[in-house]
Amino acid sequence: MTDDTLVLAGDFPQPTRQDWDREVLKVMNRRRPPGSELTIEQAMKRLTTTTVDGLVVDPLYTRTDEALGWPAQTPFTRGSEVAPGWTVEQLHEDADAARTNGHVLDDLNRGASGVWLRVDTDAIAPADLAAALKGVVPGAADIAVSSLTEQAEAAEALLAFLASTGKASEARGTLGIDPLGAAAVTGATPDLSKLAAWVAKTPGAMQAICVDVTGYDNAGAGDVQQLAYAVATGIAYIRALGEQGVDATKAFAQIRFRVSASADQFDTICRLRALRRLWARVGEVLGVPEDKRGATQHAVTSWRVLSKDDPWVNLLRVTVGAFASAVGGAELVSTLPHDTAYGLPTVFSRRIARNIQLVAAEEAHVGAVKDPAGGAWYVEHLTEQMAQKAWALVQEIESKGGMAQAIADGTIAAQVAQVASARAKLLATRKLPLTGVSMFPKPDEQPLTDFVERPARPDYKGLPQHRDAEVFETLRARSRAHQAATGAHPAVLLACLGEQRDFGGREQFTSNMLWVAGLDTPELHGASADEIAQEAKAKGYKVVVLASNTKVYAEQAIAAATALKNAGVPRVCIAGRRTETGDEAAAASVIDQEIFDGMDVVAFLGDTLDQLGVSK
Repeated sequence: MTDDTLVLAGDFPQPTRQDWDREVLKVMNRRRPPGSELTIEQAMKRLTTTTVDGLVVDPLYTRTDEALGWPAQTPFTRGSEVAPGWTVEQLHEDADAARTNGHVLDDLNRGASGVWLRVDTDAIAPADLAAALKGVVPGAADIAVSSLTEQAEAAEALLAFLASTGKASEARGTLGIDPLGAAAVTGATPDLSKLAAWVAKTPGAMQAICVDVTGYDNAGAGDVQQLAYAVATGIAYIRALGEQGVDATKAFAQIRFRVSASADQFDTICRLRALRRLWARVGEVLGVPEDKRGATQHAVTSWRVLSKDDPWVNLLRVTVGAFASAVGGAELVSTLPHDTAYGLPTVFSRRIARNIQLVAAEEAHVGAVKDPAGGAWYVEHLTEQMAQKAWALVQEIESKGGMAQAIADGTIAAQVAQVASARAKLLATRKLPLTGVSMFPKPDEQPLTDFVERPARPDYKGLPQHRDAEVFETLRARSRAHQAATGAHPAVLLACLGEQRDFGGREQFTSNMLWVAGLDTPELHGASADEIAQEAKAKGYKVVVLASNTKVYAEQAIAAATALKNAGVPRVCIAGRRTETGDEAAAASVIDQEIFDGMDVVAFLGDTLDQLGVSK
């Protein structure tokens, strides 16, 4: 035994910022010629990232002296309550009431603790809600409904079901009243005049209102926008309830937030923490007692990040989202099944989605510690930055008439479109990669077939809902349709010049990029210019890509490209840059396209499919 305090890493010297700077410069300047070395300011600029909505991510964070606070204490950054764990609340939207009821009971019998039903013209009908919930005991499970088109009918149907059980006073969940969220997606005119009436009808621990910002996420909104829209919408509801005679403290208790959980775990963690802080600030301004200012959050793994291509990767995306939701302190979490983008989930996919949460909760004990990320310098900095930027946007929305006005006059649509456009550019250039879709596609992947088709989605006039992967899925769908119609995949000849050591890297890069669009990539290794041209002409290739290194390009690229052009090949590409041939002017006359990291892959592959005669 010893009286000395154990200091982890105590036998190692304490590094300084100057030590870190010196090591960074060693790496950044390793291959730079003398006289062109970067300064630490230049190196830091290159290592700093800015997100689509203006969040700045630095390469290094250091200790701060700010007080962290505690869970369940104002400003609630670290959590609205101290109770461990969360409610596993799975989504159900199958219009077949009997089938939905089977799935609901299966979820509850196998570990779920909440039920979320979507009631819409393309989902469960209000008249079928009771049948879908048959056997569910209020109080034993959180029960939530949501709707874009029939909110009042869905809420009334849920109230009727609760009354029929005789246990309405024990119920917990939400009636899902959210006229602004629905208006943003559908384009309908919101009606806030009946909010107090819904509050008066809400029994037990039920909450009448659910501020749902997943529609903004599905439209491409950034983290700051989702935060701001959630708070601005909540303020609009508090204001409307106040005008209808409901005081702020009671109004706070009647509001739940439904938010997205993306595949970026730190963004999700910090967004959940920042929302609680912002909502607590609203409560402070309105005079709500400190212990009543916490925000109840229902985190839903983002639909926008799911893909049809290589849908098994969705399991990883959903797992990250569920983990981040728990670490970020969400009270309820929904994990979307990996086949959600295809259609209605199967029994198998529902089970996997549910078990992702159960494993995290019961085996990994992720929820046993409140705010485990709290105190991490990066997390604290990003939470602060999100909160500050979102509050500024809330103030801007409020100064122009509030959230209802901002939706009606197109302000919100314009803001979301700007961020969505910036993200689309990152997706197209693969600076924002989608595993299995835009990066590392599986060339022999087969689409899923075991799912139930969804009813046609109504033609909403509000924010367009789209997934990030759709633009790439469209490309691969064209190739699949071409194969079905002709019996052959569209193909691009990959002419690899020199030896394997010369072309290996660019061969892999190019073939992987072409696989994104479902293109076959037959290869020709080490052939002469004439042999490449003969092969292309004999088999009718319309697009040929040359792949090698700079040394070989200088010796062979122009000759090979010229021979291909003389053989009638419409498009000749080079994996790299024309300047590598040593004669850029000559190369430009015979090489139509450069292929390089950071190019617009979507535009290139679309043009390539057009060149190959693949129908749109």
